[in-house]
Amino acid sequence: MKVLHGIRTAGRMPLLPVFLSYILSFIYVGIYWNNHHHMLHIVKRIDGRVLWANLHLLFWLTLFPFVIGWMGEDHFGLVPIVLYGGVLLMAVVAFKIMKQLLVAADCPESSLTSAVGSDHKATLSAVGYGIGIGFAFVYPWMAITMFTLIACAWFVPDQQFEKVAAR
Repeated sequence: MKVLHGIRTAGRMPLLPVFLSYILSFIYVGIYWNNHHHMLHIVKRIDGRVLWANLHLLFWLTLFPFVIGWMGEDHFGLVPIVLYGGVLLMAVVAFKIMKQLLVAADCPESSLTSAVGSDHKATLSAVGYGIGIGFAFVYPWMAITMFTLIACAWFVPDQQFEKVAAR
């Protein structure tokens, strides 16, 4: 986001898409941080594969500011929306990979194994991101709406991690 110059409303209006994009990005980073924290809180062991998977996730998360900035500057144009959906899709895939590797490293009878469960929410999110990317080509605002709805579904951290951590 750029620093405002002046106090006129007209000077601030072009920044509204940038600011709204920033809010959505911040929410997504917060969601990943919360779920990452809850998941790692119950893990007993990790290995090198988990560390690389964690870096893989971090790579996709570090792209959020780039695509969000571009999307806001371009006033939600097609290419940045599609790229944003692709980054969201890759982030959820990276998170799923990390969860699977954590379960493998932690041992089959660990607390994490029982907390991970079926992981339907992440799978549905990946499908939703794909649908959102498709919407971007016809109705860009539907894509943004889809990405926002998925963020809303993840806003509350997965309860299975909190239940296991409480035990």
